[in-house]
Amino acid sequence: MLVAKSDLESLIDVSRFGTSQRVITALCACVAMVDGFDTQSIALAAPDIAIAWQVEPAAFGVVFGAGLLGSLLGALGFGALADRFGRKPSLLTAIFIFAIVSLVTPFTTSVLSLTLVRLVTGLGLGGALPAVISITSEYAPKRLRATVVAVMFCGFPLGAVIGGITAAELIPTFGWASLFYIGSAVPLLLLPLIAVFVPESIRYLGMVQDRAAIQRVLGRMKCQVAWNGAIAQTPSASRPSVASLFLEGRALGTLLLSATFLLSLLLSYFLVNWLPLMARQGGFGIKSAVLGVAALNLGAIFGCLLIGRLADRYGPSIPVSGAYALGAGAIALIGTAHSDVVFLATTFVAGFLSIGAQMCMVALCATFYETSLRATGVGWSLGIGRIGAVFGPTVGGMLIAAGMSTSTLFLVAGAVSLAAGAGVLTFGWRVLLKLVDE
Repeated sequence: MLVAKSDLESLIDVSRFGTSQRVITALCACVAMVDGFDTQSIALAAPDIAIAWQVEPAAFGVVFGAGLLGSLLGALGFGALADRFGRKPSLLTAIFIFAIVSLVTPFTTSVLSLTLVRLVTGLGLGGALPAVISITSEYAPKRLRATVVAVMFCGFPLGAVIGGITAAELIPTFGWASLFYIGSAVPLLLLPLIAVFVPESIRYLGMVQDRAAIQRVLGRMKCQVAWNGAIAQTPSASRPSVASLFLEGRALGTLLLSATFLLSLLLSYFLVNWLPLMARQGGFGIKSAVLGVAALNLGAIFGCLLIGRLADRYGPSIPVSGAYALGAGAIALIGTAHSDVVFLATTFVAGFLSIGAQMCMVALCATFYETSLRATGVGWSLGIGRIGAVFGPTVGGMLIAAGMSTSTLFLVAGAVSLAAGAGVLTFGWRVLLKLVDE
């Protein structure tokens, strides 16, 4: 029986999503989960660390900021390295860094030493994301790409939920240090699994013309007989750089993606950091305040699955921008909730729509950039987004200090979600349509 043969790009785009790709996606999701776990763990461990060290809780602002700054630098630096030297070496290095530094965290004895450790931890955590997003995207068939990347990135909010549950169980019994021992053990266990079961990105291998490696990977995917030996991809003539993101007609798309990520992460970190406190000020109990964050993250998981599927079917512009716009209304309603049920319902819907849309943005970003610039582009967008993550809690604190009411505060947060939706809609109108026309 004759088998129709295709070039490498076409073969991956039309391939079935088999066991090999599922394993790759699952392991990349575990890396994202570790990032979410760590983000939640340091926030929940901080009160006990403050008591143990006899320092004011306000001193931990610099600790949180250092972690986010490290993530910003890691996303930018490791994204460029992943495009230059390969996704897999970049990913393994980033995982090793945050695994080892997380193990060091319980041995810190001052805010200064903890700040330095969190800075380096952030480098590893932020550095891993461009690689896992690129690898997942580059093994996913075109018809499922947004869905697959969204499913993978569900690991982040799931890790945050697990971090909250784990902290509630472990800290009272074993102390705050136990969270970071787990935060180190899991990535150390992931390292050999990723080394064995996650191959280098096949599209990156195509870019560097490594045909022997391509044959081995296609063998694992059980589709090597369908490859005609052609790659249909021009090898990169120059080294990838951030400047390349603004050349050859990419400038507008890069600016719009960066602005949307900044607004979106500003919004999500504002909600995660201030939602419990604003809930308490609104008269809700501690249980509802904590469950509100869990509802936000759980909503994001379900939301990104649906939005990602719609993006695959109808294109990303309308589903993602529409989710941001509808999410704006849900966020505004949080500030008017007067019962536990309404509060939890509105936070779940806000997470489903606005945070779910944010998670689908990584798929949109990965699709926009070609293979030679994908990790650099994803890293740049996530890095700029981390600026929003740094300023989100700060801006929220300034508005609260200025006496802004809870209802007005969430109305402003809703406006940020609406602005992010406008950014995606403009991106789809001015950039994606232009690419189609070309």
